[in-house]
Amino acid sequence: MPILGSIIKKAYELRNVPFERRSHVDPSKAQKKVLLKLLKKAQHTAFGEHHKFHKLLKQDDVVKAFTESVPISDYNLMFRKWWYRSLNGEAYVSWPGRVKYFALTSGTSEASSKQIPVTSEMIRAIRKTSIRQLVSTVRYDFPIEFYQKGMLMIGGSTHLNYNGTYYEGDLSGIQAGNIPFWFQHFYKPGKRISKEHDWSTKLEEITKKAKDWDIGVIVGVPAWIQVILERIIRHYNLDTIHDIWPNLKIYVHSGVSFEPYAKSFEKLFSKPIFYNESYLASEGYIGYQNRIGVKGMQMVLDSGLFYEFVPFNEDNFDYEGNIKSNPQTLTIGEVEDGKEYALLLSTCAGAWRYLIGDTIKFTSIALQEIVVTGRTKHFLSICGEHLSQENMNRAVKMLADDLNININEFTVSGIRHDSMFAHKWFFGTNDDLDPGIAKNKIDENLKKLNDDYRVERLEAIKEIFVEVLPLKTFQHWMKIHGKEGGANKFPRVLKNEQLIKWEEYLVTQSNK
Repeated sequence: MPILGSIIKKAYELRNVPFERRSHVDPSKAQKKVLLKLLKKAQHTAFGEHHKFHKLLKQDDVVKAFTESVPISDYNLMFRKWWYRSLNGEAYVSWPGRVKYFALTSGTSEASSKQIPVTSEMIRAIRKTSIRQLVSTVRYDFPIEFYQKGMLMIGGSTHLNYNGTYYEGDLSGIQAGNIPFWFQHFYKPGKRISKEHDWSTKLEEITKKAKDWDIGVIVGVPAWIQVILERIIRHYNLDTIHDIWPNLKIYVHSGVSFEPYAKSFEKLFSKPIFYNESYLASEGYIGYQNRIGVKGMQMVLDSGLFYEFVPFNEDNFDYEGNIKSNPQTLTIGEVEDGKEYALLLSTCAGAWRYLIGDTIKFTSIALQEIVVTGRTKHFLSICGEHLSQENMNRAVKMLADDLNININEFTVSGIRHDSMFAHKWFFGTNDDLDPGIAKNKIDENLKKLNDDYRVERLEAIKEIFVEVLPLKTFQHWMKIHGKEGGANKFPRVLKNEQLIKWEEYLVTQSNK
């Protein structure tokens, strides 16, 4: 019996006991406790003094006082009024101390990079939740040997940019550079390769070292993990990745829906794989899949994040996905199953009532389990069709399953067509796909999934256009925009300037 594996598994089991008890704690009480801790910690910051946190702490209903006194913010507002001061080296701006790290992120909806503060408290909170997720693997009842296998984590470079005041880079790179010492033995691709900025070089180095590793867990965004696994299989002339990593059992994915990639991934494995979804945003670790065979992710309610939920409807958001003045906000004790909400976060990194841009839906309020349904600006409702990213993902999966093909990437736009409207789809696949067939099937699938779409298809959406592109077209677009590898993903909805640039790019590609 491997001693190391035995020790690690026993430690996981012991850690899992108190975690199970925590899962039965009243969510409203847990969240109130988090908010109190955040307010106490930040009351002497510039933000806390401006919004009189010390007075809020004396109120009988602290949660109500907080939501009534502190305005809702987005990135532009927080940066313009507060975070730029942290970038200039000022301490105690929206969180105690001086911010050492900033996560660079543009999500999938903005052209320019955002700089999100990452405090030492946030790093510890993310590490704490990551350990919880590892601990939850004891439920899979893997053999002891599994707990001493390597973990391949693909993210941004750990070689961060330093300007004399702070470090900046991808959050995954910041976290990888701060992993605990005891985890170094398991972490792949290791410090040297993780520092590499160039995706092509990193991919080559990982491929060369793959034969020396015994990987049990893979973590990363589906599109880039698929590229890595396919490259390794080709390089070593394998049938599947299990020929080189026979002990691979878990794939942890995040950032995008896994459904469009599921069929492609099945071809890469010859043994059963447990797919585990996590919800790690640049603003914090929000949740992870904690039950076998259940799609929902359990929200982390007691680790530096206070949540509010804005019903994602026309009362609270405009056509472009911008939040309106004085929207309705709910706390964890007021939400309902099956309804879509935009997330507001107040965090131990100095974000306050911050709209992160994601939309979620509760699949089980009793267990605080959610699914991510899309982005506030990645829905399509040019004339009232109200297509969510969840609708799109399911419709594309139905199309791929029906034709037994892989559609790894897609994006869609709403456009003017004559005096009415049209939807324009772009599918990325290396399989044969007839645009006419794809048009009819995606249309029929969406009619089944969304009643609003079915109605508007009769009245206002007069045409559906489909363009089928090689998968490399999407990948090259990401590369030339500096979004190759790491945690980057292609936007599922293109609007305004993004659509113009995308179509200009396609013209240049067709002329080559």
